Amino acid sequence: MSLKLFDVVPDFTQASTIGEFPFYPWAGRDWVVLFSHPRDFTPVCTTELAAVARLKPEFDRRGVKVVGLSVDPVASHHAWANDILLSQGVELNFPLIADEDRRVSQLLDLIHPNASDTVTVRTVLVIDPARRVRLTLTYPASTGRNLAELLRTIDSLKLTDDHKVATPADWAQGDDVIILPSVGEGEARRLFGAWQTHTPYLRTVPQPVAAE
Repeated sequence: MSLKLFDVVPDFTQASTIGEFPFYPWAGRDWVVLFSHPRDFTPVCTTELAAVARLKPEFDRRGVKVVGLSVDPVASHHAWANDILLSQGVELNFPLIADEDRRVSQLLDLIHPNASDTVTVRTVLVIDPARRVRLTLTYPASTGRNLAELLRTIDSLKLTDDHKVATPADWAQGDDVIILPSVGEGEARRLFGAWQTHTPYLRTVPQPVAAE
């Protein structure tokens, strides 16, 4: 299958660094970031896993669980985690799925034959509490992922789920936001009070407070 935005991610159970990993029970009612790696002991992915481990308090603060996936076995994952600790100075503090049989990779469409017919591409899935895909990012092997952009996008998704707004280009937490064009003037006045009109379809207001 090929997962598209708002598709429901199917459930699965697979081995991982924390033992058997049943996706739905583990995810609970939280947001999830699932990111795949082509194999263990790769240099770019080593830096990415360390970066995610350092930022885990930021994911926790947002109510987001993180999980990695690689096609090597659990024993290899644990050895890789030790390498990450020695080279990057941070412990792996989230589960890493051992997709040795490629079952989850095939289920989530993480193998792209034109790149490689055996290993996963470096994909990020942001999944909401209803198990729906809300963001997909796929990176080339040579380019490390931008974790700040991932956090920024999650902030935008959570804010725009709670309020009838969208976020403009290069938006960051605390910046002005856009009132949805579908919100009429009366509803906009009730929800936001006042706003700045740039064009009939572009109205901006200070960022509302996101629900916790």
